[in-house]
Amino acid sequence: MAYLNEQQRAQLRDELKNLKFNQAKGRLRRMDPKARLVFYRNSQQVGRWLTRYDLESLGTRVTLVEQNRVSSSMRSEWELVDVKVEPTPDNRL
Repeated sequence: MAYLNEQQRAQLRDELKNLKFNQAKGRLRRMDPKARLVFYRNSQQVGRWLTRYDLESLGTRVTLVEQNRVSSSMRSEWELVDVKVEPTPDNRL
């Protein structure tokens, strides 16, 4: 399978931004049978959690950025606020 070029990565990013978190996770795992979860809801900034997948067959690294909000009923709600799609070092396209 060929690596994704810049245009395809931008298209993937736009597609994932319109999905909910679990839908985006499922989409990534179905895209590449060698998809690898790098970290899950890792807190590297205040109020933001990152989940990263490496799609080795596609030469792409995808980071899902979530924000946790507490609703009026005191329930914790996760919202997908950003998607970062980057090439891996071996992807030169």
